[in-house]
Amino acid sequence: MIEIRDLVIPARDGFNLAATSFEPGEAADTRPAIIIAAAMGVKRGFYHKYAAYLAAQGSPVVTFDYRGIGGSRPATLNKFRARLRDWGESDIAGIIDWVTERGNVDKVALVGHSVGGQITGLAHNNDKISAMLLVASQSGYWRHWPLHTRYLICIFWYLALPAATFSFSYFPGWLFGMGENIPSGVALEWASWGRKPNYVLDQPALTAKKNFAKFSAAILSYSVPRDFVAPVRAVDALPRFYPNARASRRHLNPRDYAVRRIGHFDFFKSQFERTLWAESAAWLQQKTQPQAGDSN
Repeated sequence: MIEIRDLVIPARDGFNLAATSFEPGEAADTRPAIIIAAAMGVKRGFYHKYAAYLAAQGSPVVTFDYRGIGGSRPATLNKFRARLRDWGESDIAGIIDWVTERGNVDKVALVGHSVGGQITGLAHNNDKISAMLLVASQSGYWRHWPLHTRYLICIFWYLALPAATFSFSYFPGWLFGMGENIPSGVALEWASWGRKPNYVLDQPALTAKKNFAKFSAAILSYSVPRDFVAPVRAVDALPRFYPNARASRRHLNPRDYAVRRIGHFDFFKSQFERTLWAESAAWLQQKTQPQAGDSN
C-alpha cells in the first residue's frame, strides 16, 4: 500500500516548497529514490499517477512545486520576486538535499520534464543524482526550431512574453494555453535565455557551466515527433550542456506504442503505464545499480 503525504520542503535558501511524497509499502533495497522536476508552469499534481506507479515498483518518490507555482505560490504574483535560476539553484537543490539526507536512501534519480531537465544542471549538488531521465527537455534557443515555426518562437521570446509579462506583472500562462501563471522574474529570465545560443549556459555563465559540469551520471533523453515545444534539434542540444554525463537518446515512435501521436505531455498519461512507464522505471533502476553498464 502506497502512503501519499503532502509536506513542505525547504529550498536551499529557506523558501518553503509544497511537495508530495509517495512511500512504497515495502521499499525495495535496490530501487532509487526518485525526484520529479516539473515542466514550466505545471503543478506537481500532473505527475502524481506516474509517481504512484514508480512508488508501486518500490521507489520512494517526491514531487514538488517550484516557487510561484501551485502550492508554492503566494496569494498574488504581483511583486513576487523569483528568477528561473532560483528554481534550479535553490528549489531543486533543496529537494535533492532533503531526499539524500533521509536515512533510508542509497541512490537518487531524477525525472526532468521539459524545463525540469534544463535547470537541474544549475543545482550545485546535482552530482548526488545517479541517473536522470529527461522527457522532452530541450534547449530553448529559438534557432533550434524548424524554419516554419522558428520565427514564432523568436517573436515569443523577444516580444510576446515580455509584453504580456510587463502588462500583467506576471506571465499569464492562461493567455498562451500554458496552465499556471508564472512569476515575472522567472518568465523574463526564461525569455532572456531563449534569445541566446547557449541558453541557460549564457546566464549566469560561470556558475551554470561549473554546476552543469558536476553532473557525470547517466542521462536518457526522450523526444517525440512533431513536438512544437521541444523539437528534435532542441532536445538534441540539451545533453551537450552536461559535458561529463553519459548521455543517450531515444526518439519515440508512436507506432511502437500503438498510438497515433505522443505529445509533449503525453508520457505522463496512464495509457503508457505498461510501456513507457515500465521502460523508464527499468532504466532508472538499472542505471542506479553499481553493476549497471552504460548502454540502454
